[in-house]
Amino acid sequence: MKTRICAVTLFACALFVGSAGAADKPLTAQQQKMSTCSQEAKAKGLTGDARQTFMSDCLKADHAAKNTQQEKMKECNKQAAGMKGSERKDFMSKCLSGPATATAPAAH
Repeated sequence: MKTRICAVTLFACALFVGSAGAADKPLTAQQQKMSTCSQEAKAKGLTGDARQTFMSDCLKADHAAKNTQQEKMKECNKQAAGMKGSERKDFMSKCLSGPATATAPAAH
């Protein structure tokens, strides 16, 4: 019994010391996003399954934007097939920075 109490006490102390040191460090982007999503869920009064679903969707929101950019890169690469050098570089720059419907110039 004493061993179990000591182990729990040591674990609690380690958590306290670890969290005290963590307070000095800035939050990572993921931690900040988690905090923001959690605050939004709390403000909406969500609990249980509704909160879990909201948190999942909220945390995936940024991921969807990354996937869109990846899809755009794939499409631009596909359209730039056969181009070389500055022609390809110029096309890729315009394609990636422009609307998603950019098309490759006609082949010569």
